[in-house]
Amino acid sequence: MNRIAEEIGIELPWFQAGMAGGVTTVELVTSVSEAGGLGQLGAGYMNVESLREAIDAIKKQTSKPFGVNLFVPEACSWKKEEETKASLALQPARLALGLEAEEGIHVTDAYDELLAVVLEKKVPVVSFTFGKPSADTVEVLQENGSYVIGTATTVEEAILNEAVNVDAVVAQGSEAGGHRGTFASDFQQALIGTMSLVPQVVDAVRVPVIAAGGIMDGRAIVAAEALGAEGVQLGTQFLMCKESGANLLHKLAISQAPETATVLTAKFSGKPARGLANRFTEEFQEVPTLPYPAQNELTKPIRAQAAKQQDASYMSLWAGQSPRLAKEQSVTQLMSALKSESLAGKQRLVID
Repeated sequence: MNRIAEEIGIELPWFQAGMAGGVTTVELVTSVSEAGGLGQLGAGYMNVESLREAIDAIKKQTSKPFGVNLFVPEACSWKKEEETKASLALQPARLALGLEAEEGIHVTDAYDELLAVVLEKKVPVVSFTFGKPSADTVEVLQENGSYVIGTATTVEEAILNEAVNVDAVVAQGSEAGGHRGTFASDFQQALIGTMSLVPQVVDAVRVPVIAAGGIMDGRAIVAAEALGAEGVQLGTQFLMCKESGANLLHKLAISQAPETATVLTAKFSGKPARGLANRFTEEFQEVPTLPYPAQNELTKPIRAQAAKQQDASYMSLWAGQSPRLAKEQSVTQLMSALKSESLAGKQRLVID
């Protein structure tokens, strides 16, 4: 048993990414944890009440460790005229979906309140993205019994996370679907592939490293371990599971996509994220954009209405760069496949 598995108390150091926005249902989180991995609830967009209810529901369904992922807040300011321009630029999408123009957006930060719930409920594992948590936050969580994980897209970010005493760090390669976790540099400078990023992070920090980005099957798990990672994190593959809350159109789009289908765009949320190209990413790639999370609030009604109308052309279809490997299956089936595939991969290396 490696450090991560032993310290958290799980059978397998295989993490389900804390994908926000409703993908990480209570059923998905508990199913992963019950299967020996670590399920994580994506709490980035949740309010206090929904987070508390979800944690209580998870605890009722499993006694195994699980995690909650939080977004580290960042400064966000914009001018009214910038909001007007960004809103007007999105009007064609609203018209296509039958929506009225937005009358203004309001951004609230519930980070401190969500953190308080995590402490109150003594969540076993707490992970962070979009920035490093403060050293005080890490200390309080650890004293409360939580295992704390940071996210890095560069070696520098991994070192910054280690400096605040996190227990482990996720090395997020550029192949990963969804939002980039970059916080210490321009995101373009941080588009480092998993194969390059993981060994450099492993050499730079003492804490365990969890590889993320393009991890879809047992072969990738074996490769990550060979690079020095002590754990792996899967997002897209768990999004495809029957237990996830992802829209069926989203799953269908991934199942039909080639490896060339993803793009990086900040037009949905104001923060660069990897997803499948669609009408929205093509038509609005050059329009004025507000910073995160203001742009996210601006496009939320559009994305919600598109999902309601079953129109994938205006949805945010987050996905990594390995869609051809994505399979619609249950968590139990996926975890069983990962076990057999990783074992076969290790045996093949020994034989060769």
